[in-house]
Amino acid sequence: MSGVVTVVQARTGSTRLPGKVLLPLAGAPALLRQIERVRSARLAGTIVVATTTLDEDDVIERMCRANGIAVFRGHPTDLLERHLGAARTWGAEHVVKIPSDCPLIDPDAIDRILGFYLADEGSWDYVGNLHPATWPDGNDVEVMPLAALETAGREATRSCDREHTTPFLWDHPERFRVGNVAWESGLDLSVTHRFTLDYEEDYAFLAEVYGALYRRKPLFTLRDVLELLAERPALRAINARHLGTNWYARHLHELRTLTVADVRTTEAA
Repeated sequence: MSGVVTVVQARTGSTRLPGKVLLPLAGAPALLRQIERVRSARLAGTIVVATTTLDEDDVIERMCRANGIAVFRGHPTDLLERHLGAARTWGAEHVVKIPSDCPLIDPDAIDRILGFYLADEGSWDYVGNLHPATWPDGNDVEVMPLAALETAGREATRSCDREHTTPFLWDHPERFRVGNVAWESGLDLSVTHRFTLDYEEDYAFLAEVYGALYRRKPLFTLRDVLELLAERPALRAINARHLGTNWYARHLHELRTLTVADVRTTEAA
């Protein structure tokens, strides 16, 4: 898709689970498994892994280059600046943000959010599926025109804006045209189902899912995952203690459109 650049942010220095993007899932690093899924989305355009300039992330650059994946290296903690650098380098008109802790991300979710955004191109400054979230946690997709991200890069000063890239846009709906795409199932599994990779228990859960599904169907779907969990409900208990954990808790004093009711746990993500 011309003009669309999908940026997958990745680093090895996670404080909760160091090196998580390198942990094996069905015989390959989690980051490569996720990129397989992102690549299968029809509308994802150019896919770029945005890592840091730290020496510890040389391994990510080597891995990406060895697998034909574009890579950009930028600021270690200013994710807004890192996304802008990747977008500018690859000539983006529209920037998609996907975190690297989503190795079960559904390619259809990517296409649905991008399809909604592109169908009315020029009408949105930000579209995502997180405000409010309905997909199982770990299907995070956000898209915005480069011009909007450039505005955020120039004006954003809050720590949450720089660290999490997009809050300057979605947290100011009076200024920016903000859209949200709900899961077409009509369900909300955003708190009851956790498919993200942040803790040891998350990795144990993801390894079980990949072990059960990948060999017979490498690009298994969200429906396949949900059917597996219906057949083996004990799997959901593996990382249940982290259900609802998110980064909002650390930034409620900064965010304008969220309240304590939007934070399902008090544990800082």
